[in-house]
Amino acid sequence: MEFFDTEIFRWVIIPLLICLARIVDVTIGTLRIIFISKGMKYLAPVMGFFEVIIWLVAIGQIMQNLSNVVNYIAYGTGFAIGNYVGIMIENKISLGFVLLRVITRRSATNLVEWLEKSGRKFTIVDARSDWGLVNIIYMPLKRKEVRDVVSKVKSFNPNAFYTIEDVRSMSGSTFKDDIQPPTKKNVWKGAVPMMKRK
Repeated sequence: MEFFDTEIFRWVIIPLLICLARIVDVTIGTLRIIFISKGMKYLAPVMGFFEVIIWLVAIGQIMQNLSNVVNYIAYGTGFAIGNYVGIMIENKISLGFVLLRVITRRSATNLVEWLEKSGRKFTIVDARSDWGLVNIIYMPLKRKEVRDVVSKVKSFNPNAFYTIEDVRSMSGSTFKDDIQPPTKKNVWKGAVPMMKRK
């Protein structure tokens, strides 16, 4: 018990534990909010349970050591790091879907041919903008595919303008693992995801 009464425990160990607890609970909280935005209604409550339990442990230590300024610094540091870690983890696991919109003045023939050969779903539209006549290509993608597809788009047209939008939900079989290459009957037919607004 003497160790728990030492200055090292009070000024070093407790602040470190508070910081670690905050990193864990804020990371969980950040992921929970992201999961809610993705419509994962069953996983989010479970994460919320553990988030609150860990937070209670951290705030309990703060309340027991109100005179220790280092605890406040550790609490704030853990909060900041937890947000960053949560976002980094979410980026790594790349949950959910996005809609990639590509606008190009250059002929999109080569890009469309690549999309067809790779079995990806898309819709191409002729449009007019302040640039003049353009092609707009809509592509529903898994988030983990975005980097590769954008890289391929830039290889066909380095000056192509594109935007990426989060998609909450999708209908149809766009992302079946057994997507077959397009046939003569479905060439040039794409699929723009239908949003389910709740």
